[in-house]
Amino acid sequence: MTKALIVYVTASSRKEADKIAQALVAEKLAACVTIVPEVFSRYRWKGRIEKAKELLLILKTSPRRYPALEKRLRQLHSYDVPEIIAVPVEKGNKKYIRWLNDSVNA
Repeated sequence: MTKALIVYVTASSRKEADKIAQALVAEKLAACVTIVPEVFSRYRWKGRIEKAKELLLILKTSPRRYPALEKRLRQLHSYDVPEIIAVPVEKGNKKYIRWLNDSVNA
């Protein structure tokens, strides 16, 4: 397994997605944030089934930086319970993984 994580986060607007992406990269908590526009979510919230148009953020970081990244996401995010899901990278381009780790661990 490589020393990298992919973190999925949804955001309510382009403005919020841009704010989160800019802060996390600037603070070296994420090496890269890819913003996927207009995803459609359906979920249960407070006993009701809801639907929303959201943006999906795909963050690349290291396991070492994850605790600080999650804490900062909670500060930046407008949701009471933001979706923050981290998945380990099992394999990947070694040069990309090295760049990712150098970017967040510098």
